Amino acid sequence: MRIYTGTGDKGYTSLFSGERVLKSHDRLHAYGDLDELSSILGVVIAKMPLGERESVEQLKRIQSDLLCMGAWLATTPDASSACVLEEIPESVCTGLEQAIDVMQEKLPPLNQFILPGGHESAAFAHIARTVCRRAERHAVFMANSMTEEEKSPQIELFMVYLNRLSDYLFVLARYCNAIHGVPDVLWTGSHQAGETSSLTSEGSSAPASSDSSVGGDGGSRAQ
Repeated sequence: MRIYTGTGDKGYTSLFSGERVLKSHDRLHAYGDLDELSSILGVVIAKMPLGERESVEQLKRIQSDLLCMGAWLATTPDASSACVLEEIPESVCTGLEQAIDVMQEKLPPLNQFILPGGHESAAFAHIARTVCRRAERHAVFMANSMTEEEKSPQIELFMVYLNRLSDYLFVLARYCNAIHGVPDVLWTGSHQAGETSSLTSEGSSAPASSDSSVGGDGGSRAQ
């Protein structure tokens, strides 16, 4: 099978359901973000230690989920091809929450903002988090442009999934630093040098200088 066809040279491409649309179409933005996110997760997987088999398997499941989601986003609601798409169960969101809780138990509390960075795997996990937030925004925009008849339970589920996934990726970034023995970088203000906290699985965090809550949205708080 040839990789190149030339059919997209004029700025159009085919959806999974067969329609020809501009490459700037809302659906392209939505599932393109998922493709980008999956690629970054591939780098995170490549940077994980050999002993982190469970984390690697979780990330591979997420990549599989993203591929399924991309197929749904690339298919118009009334297309006949929609009937062959694999549905993602609601339990995947619960699975992400459980994975977050497991990692959180191995980390000390964090009481202030952190900056993306630390170990290479953590830095890539933070990139994945921000791409996930963009994917969520595009999915919400696409969903809001649909009529109620066009919206499917799967599309509604994807928005929940992506919101939860960004939280997972924030905690994963901290976890990656911990398992590599690299401290998180604490934000101490725009005119001060960044401090680090000993956020390892055995260590404890440095005293917090801020009361800000910390979570998955831009390194600040979960939504």
